[in-house]
Amino acid sequence: MRAKKSLGQHFLTNPRIASRIVEALVQQEGVESIVEVGPGRGILTDQLVERSEALILIEKDRSLIPFLQQKFSQAHIIEIDFLKANLAKLTKGDSFHLIGNFPYNISSQIVFKMLDNKQSIPQMVGMFQKEVAMRLAAEHGGRQYGILSVLLQAFYEVEVLFHLQPGAFTPPPKVQSSIIRCVRKPTVEMGLTDEKFFRKVVKLAFGQRRKMLRNALQSVLAENRAKVPATLLTRRAEQLSVAEFIELSRSLQRNTETL
Repeated sequence: MRAKKSLGQHFLTNPRIASRIVEALVQQEGVESIVEVGPGRGILTDQLVERSEALILIEKDRSLIPFLQQKFSQAHIIEIDFLKANLAKLTKGDSFHLIGNFPYNISSQIVFKMLDNKQSIPQMVGMFQKEVAMRLAAEHGGRQYGILSVLLQAFYEVEVLFHLQPGAFTPPPKVQSSIIRCVRKPTVEMGLTDEKFFRKVVKLAFGQRRKMLRNALQSVLAENRAKVPATLLTRRAEQLSVAEFIELSRSLQRNTETL
């Protein structure tokens, strides 16, 4: 079971660290299913099988499937690329917690996949490259704050739990790693009526992050500049909080056709 560089595999080897990761997944009433992405050699799975009788393992590496089937026969093991998986079908429409030592080369895409299925995912605990984890949890006003920060924090409370050195893995990655926990916010607190338009505004704003928003958002401002608080338009993208981005999106949307 050698790690494959092409799949971005770095196997965690310390059971105590695995225990900390699994324990970070807080049990919630009404959520019984757990989906683990990339179980690898099963160091997290060893403890997850004791947490849930409805455990789904999603593994892309075909060579690992026989081992996983033999060791975790009680789990539902699926050989598929997580990014291509129909999660609603796999979980039969039930809510589930998401956990995994995520491959670094697709970690941002995993976040977008989670956002696309956020109605079914009240919580995620995952391992990311430290640089990515810090971006996901970044507050406004700094250089790490960007598109992923805003889009994720609009729907989830994000917390960096702890960091790991390369020596905790085999083979050791060339970067540090971090564990984050994301807990979904109540829908009533989001204040978003059109998520597609919200994403468009955020991406446009950070697409030209050095410019004031009145210039970066020219394509959606059009005749609606008067509808938007001037205090928002005279700042740059990184200076707006998540709540202010939501306010900006709602102000623009009132009289702008959704694109």
